[in-house]
Amino acid sequence: MITDKTLPNVSRRALLTGGLATGFLLAFHLPLRAAVNEPVQPRDATDGKFAPNALIRIDETGHTVLMMPQVEMGQGTYTSISAVLAEELDADWSKVEVQHAPPNDKLYGNPLFGIQVTGNSNSIRSWWTPLRKAGATARAMLVQAAASEWGVEPASCTASKGEVAHAASGRKLGYGELALAAQGQTPPKDVAVKDPRDFVLIGQPLKRLDTPDKVNGKAVYGIDAILPDMKIAAIANCPVFGGKVGKVDDSAALKVAGVRKVVVLDDAVAVIGDHMWAAKKGLEALKIEWNEGPNAGINTRDIWQNLRDASAKDGAVAKSTGDIAKALATGDKFEAAYELPFLAHASMEPINATVRITKDSCEIWTGTQIMTRVQSEAAKAAGLPVDKVIVNNHLLGGGFGRKLEPDMVIAAVKIAKQVDYPVKVIWTREEDIQHDVYRPVYRDQITASLVDGKVAAWKYKVAGSAIMARWFPAAFQKGIDIDAIDAAVDAPYDFANFHVEYVQVEPPAVPTGFWRGVGPNNNVFAVECAMDELARKAGKDPIEFRKSMLTKNPRMLAVLNLVVEKSGWGQPLPPRVGRGVCVQPSFASFIATVVEAEIDDIGEITLRRVTSVVDTGIAVNPDTVKAQIEGGLIFGLTAALYGEITIEKGRVQQSNFHDYRMMRINETPKIEVIVVKSGEAPGGIGEAGVNAGPPALRNAILAATGVTLRRLPIDRKLLAAGRKA
Repeated sequence: MITDKTLPNVSRRALLTGGLATGFLLAFHLPLRAAVNEPVQPRDATDGKFAPNALIRIDETGHTVLMMPQVEMGQGTYTSISAVLAEELDADWSKVEVQHAPPNDKLYGNPLFGIQVTGNSNSIRSWWTPLRKAGATARAMLVQAAASEWGVEPASCTASKGEVAHAASGRKLGYGELALAAQGQTPPKDVAVKDPRDFVLIGQPLKRLDTPDKVNGKAVYGIDAILPDMKIAAIANCPVFGGKVGKVDDSAALKVAGVRKVVVLDDAVAVIGDHMWAAKKGLEALKIEWNEGPNAGINTRDIWQNLRDASAKDGAVAKSTGDIAKALATGDKFEAAYELPFLAHASMEPINATVRITKDSCEIWTGTQIMTRVQSEAAKAAGLPVDKVIVNNHLLGGGFGRKLEPDMVIAAVKIAKQVDYPVKVIWTREEDIQHDVYRPVYRDQITASLVDGKVAAWKYKVAGSAIMARWFPAAFQKGIDIDAIDAAVDAPYDFANFHVEYVQVEPPAVPTGFWRGVGPNNNVFAVECAMDELARKAGKDPIEFRKSMLTKNPRMLAVLNLVVEKSGWGQPLPPRVGRGVCVQPSFASFIATVVEAEIDDIGEITLRRVTSVVDTGIAVNPDTVKAQIEGGLIFGLTAALYGEITIEKGRVQQSNFHDYRMMRINETPKIEVIVVKSGEAPGGIGEAGVNAGPPALRNAILAATGVTLRRLPIDRKLLAAGRKA
């Protein structure tokens, strides 16, 4: 027996260094049932509660549960959605609790898409009006119940902090006391929502509801789910895109202590063990012969050549104003092409799903951005009706678009079908990165002309994957992918002659999907890089050049003016230090960003300072807005500095954080985010910062070195040589 007295007195650092050297920590595991009890997803019970709609539940104690139609993956959505509901409900914020909504497109479908999905930075902007109406309607019903109890007019009553009061008589009733009576009230039609001047919660720096449990360790992510008698599975997918399993020799794997079973699927092999260590070691002991198939010859070089060849063709016209051909024939002509690589998501919580299957039911524990699609796809894999599949959603340890896909759950269901106990399937970091659904490669071509120091003609062509064609076909019509052209068709500048085309180019075999920042990823980069080059061609300061073409966009112009002031634009800088700017109207928010960077003689980059001014309309929680812009900037700048997935012989070459790098804490610059006070409807914010960083950094490099980079990630050899790309 080990007691406190028998433990050596060692520091945490010594334990880590010594433990890793001996393999102690790597092999250590706890008995599963001792680690955490089975997570129980609360069912949406409304008996004995005031449940005026799908979003609000109040019991007789006044306890208020707000059902969350969107998922929480670190972006603060639970707190912001709760604040909007609680604001119009006039709830007692201290008594508010949030609960994952169950899968139900009819009740919880995203108003912009009609399906239950979290993405596109639209949680607040899409739900803004429905949330306010839901809260205001519930408040009105509670007031009606109190007025009926007192025999007074509802107009003579007021609500605040979970109580209805009648000032003339001094009477008060709490929402809990009114819950049952309110349930019998007829919901009023067209109830008035608050004037923003009367907001109590909205606009305040609210403490996030999910923070305490994340700090004290009570928060449960999908990967934390543990059930009685559950086993752990590690999975190896075919390393070549589209390849299949050939032969499997599992004799050595089955001899590993703790290994229970080897499961062979069509394109993957899983080892089930008593714990992750056993499953991982068993997987390493397998001898697998893969049928690599026709994609074993695919490589990055050929993918890029295919994209470049296809981008030379005419595309489907997304928008055209003026006479683009005539305008391009005049003035000083400019042509350039900008390219962005494949990127992985690499969220800190690796891909996982826990599944328990019986003869007539399937229950899933995971973290997903698209619950109803997970439910329907799991039902297909299990061979069950959809109503026999229960999805328990948890906090996501990062999503970034990867968890808009159901593939991890489908695989887990197929594995769980072959055993009679619950299975948690965990992808290693290597499997996660090498079998992602990648941000597509893009090539954006710009042809423009300058007349009198302004852009007289702007022809823009996007070439890349049509993610929507696969993921949401309704958004892919007449050859136009609305995501691929986002931030291209609505460029903020006054271009009288304006033309945007889209060419669908699917990379052979490589699965592509949404990546944080989605369509504006490539378009903001190309537009803002071209604008800096055009400014230089016109002999103008990049800021003044942009301002001259923002006269019809007052919100964009205002944030640009403010970022000039806050960033110290125009102040002297040391040699090889530059400032770069990016303006963008992404996700109905208006953002201007300045990056200040230093480039040394060997091309290494030091980020000195980042300043971002944001007009996102009404900022429900300004602290969250700042945090999301900061996180997005770091995410995007990381991709600009290091991010690239390359393919050789049909295989992804990167495998972990040593060769798919993240920005480290000592590399992170000082970031200042200024939130503009606005009365406009809220815009999206979770992804906007991602798009701001790369072009602003590239433009800072151009200012510091004169080197014109048109491709990411940044090529340090070009910077060191001082040659133009």
